[in-house]
Amino acid sequence: MSTPAIASAIVIERTYKAAPEELWALWTTREGFESWWGPEQFRADVHRIEARQGGALHYDMVADTPAMVAMMKDIGEPASTACKGTFSEFRPHERLVLTQIIDFLPGVQPYDSRIEVDFIPASSGHTRMVVTLSQMHDAQTTQMQREGFTSQLSKLDRRYHWQGE
Repeated sequence: MSTPAIASAIVIERTYKAAPEELWALWTTREGFESWWGPEQFRADVHRIEARQGGALHYDMVADTPAMVAMMKDIGEPASTACKGTFSEFRPHERLVLTQIIDFLPGVQPYDSRIEVDFIPASSGHTRMVVTLSQMHDAQTTQMQREGFTSQLSKLDRRYHWQGE
């Protein structure tokens, strides 16, 4: 079941001193994806990644510190959640769209969520990465999505010494 199209989306941009191919690999290889995916104090354990049009991405989002495991337990949430998606658009080193099924929220009918990523070469060996997140089923979850994605990007910000724009 898909949600109706939502007029607005969340757009997050970063420019990193990296080639498009290097940033692309962070999204399309097990090693790359596991190196940064997940908000702070979480990690991704990839089970399947098929880097191609229509290819699958299956991973667990795992609380990665004792403090986060305890917090998840305190709020009645599992320390690990299975996540599944498909590369629904795949243009190497230019653009990808990851469509994930959101089927792990209690009391919420499963729906699709899209992450669109554009890799735009910039000057002096830099690449602008533009990420567009579709909104979630409600404002609170959408805000959590924005905060979580910004948190996980902080891992790349440190790696590539991003200082903000």
